[in-house]
Amino acid sequence: MVVIFHQEMELYSWTAFDVYITWWFLTSMSSDKPPHLSHCRLSILPFPTMAAISTSLSFCLIFFPLTILAQTAEIPKGFFLNCGGNEEVEQKSLTFVPDDPYISVGNKSVVKQPNILLTLTTVRYFPSSKAKKYCYSLPVAKGKKLLLKTVYYYGGFDGGKEPPVFDQIIDGTKWFVIDTKADYAKGLSSYYEAIVMAHGMELTLCLARNEHTGNSSPFISAIEASYLEDTIYNSTDLHKYGLINLGRHNFGSDLDMIGFPDDPYNRLWIPFLDHNPSVLSHSHVSPAVFWNRPPKEVFTTAVTTSRGKTLTLHWPPFSLPNTYYYIVLYFQDNRTPSPYSWRTFDVKINGKTFYSKLNVTTDGVSVYSPAWPLSGNTEISLIPAQGVPVGPVINAGEIFQLFPLGGKTLTRDVAALEDLQKSMKNTPEDWNGDPCQPKDNGWTGITCNKGKSFRVVSLNLTGIGLSGTLPPSISKLTALSHIWLGDNKLSGKLPDLSQLKGLKSLHLENNQFEGAIPKGLGQLPKLTEVFLQNNNLNGQVPEGLKNRKNINLQV
Repeated sequence: MVVIFHQEMELYSWTAFDVYITWWFLTSMSSDKPPHLSHCRLSILPFPTMAAISTSLSFCLIFFPLTILAQTAEIPKGFFLNCGGNEEVEQKSLTFVPDDPYISVGNKSVVKQPNILLTLTTVRYFPSSKAKKYCYSLPVAKGKKLLLKTVYYYGGFDGGKEPPVFDQIIDGTKWFVIDTKADYAKGLSSYYEAIVMAHGMELTLCLARNEHTGNSSPFISAIEASYLEDTIYNSTDLHKYGLINLGRHNFGSDLDMIGFPDDPYNRLWIPFLDHNPSVLSHSHVSPAVFWNRPPKEVFTTAVTTSRGKTLTLHWPPFSLPNTYYYIVLYFQDNRTPSPYSWRTFDVKINGKTFYSKLNVTTDGVSVYSPAWPLSGNTEISLIPAQGVPVGPVINAGEIFQLFPLGGKTLTRDVAALEDLQKSMKNTPEDWNGDPCQPKDNGWTGITCNKGKSFRVVSLNLTGIGLSGTLPPSISKLTALSHIWLGDNKLSGKLPDLSQLKGLKSLHLENNQFEGAIPKGLGQLPKLTEVFLQNNNLNGQVPEGLKNRKNINLQV
């Protein structure tokens, strides 16, 4: 049975933040043992204020019948990359392969430290200060959800003492500022996790310098990109938003964190202990009947309190900025199954009712909200119903920041630029990822404007040593106002540009083009500047150009 309550609310102008929690793990361990939790740190960075939006907050209660299903540790589908490595390495039954097929830039280095996880023994780093970003390109299934996890361990690969600070960009949106200084000082590694949708047939993951990078080089140790089932985290519109993992905790546990193979997507469930009593479960729960597929191991422990008392949980254990969060909480009555194995209580977050009269049995139950407002410290209160013979109980929780996406370049423009890149040699090394986004990390020589999608309006690669040809597909960049490709070594015939009705200037001088000047140039109504001199062109200048007033024409 599914009971859904809707509360329509107007969410006024709010400021989102790039918020992330980084969990660090001891690195001085053998690769065949799971790492132990050391500590965590929360970093908060401002994100531009959004206009007022209207949303529907949903509070869902899902009851599950007791079903025991055989579970097999199937390898998650997706990509597991050993960045900078030359061979496959295995970690917890997951095989990480060399990253070379997915990136064409950067250098490799070995981390010369003993007794660290195999995925931390190499890095790919990016020393060039000219490129605006350095991108991996993953071929993906359009419309599918992925859990994207990136891992970083500096290890002094470049001879330095302190790791650099840099940005991480996913499909044109800046998601994280990667700052691993504090954790590295303690000899620890870090990871960042996001839930994203593949909006095309390619997912790009980029690193980029920022004002704090200095003379250092951005780097990366490993990448995990696992496909998720459609039911998992399915209440978020991933066309407009992404989810940043801030916390995923296994309450009442002091054991190792839970990951693959217990969690088939290698989500990491971190042990969480506080002042509340811990209890063990005496019954089983099947992950298959939960929408988000939590591993059954998270139900083996819980925190509780005495009969008639309110269970208070300060979780997540850090202060949050004023924005909206996806929250899901997991419960199970820990007693041996019987007609009396149930308990009822209200769930409140910071004094607001999250769910009323929650009935928890040994079958397991989950409640969630896809967009819950939080600010500062968070207190979860489980208030028992009158006369219930046992206190409230809670097993696990997940919290994500709801993160607005920044938009993408029009697919047709991207395809045309990629074709242009294939036709030329010596294009800028940052011609990877989204051409226009983020604004400060677009492709070198590209200028864009924003409408419904970002469009390419200017192409300026003057004098950078280009060779090759100018393909006919350049005419598909229909928003172009300026083409400046002079002082290179481009050759071949000039393509038909008659579809570029907004073109104002065309600079192709000092190249090696040959053949006739296309008649279509005379049909472009806004063209006022044409430089074609010092090529091997022949034939007549189109009448539409010769007879035009107020045009700067050099042939």
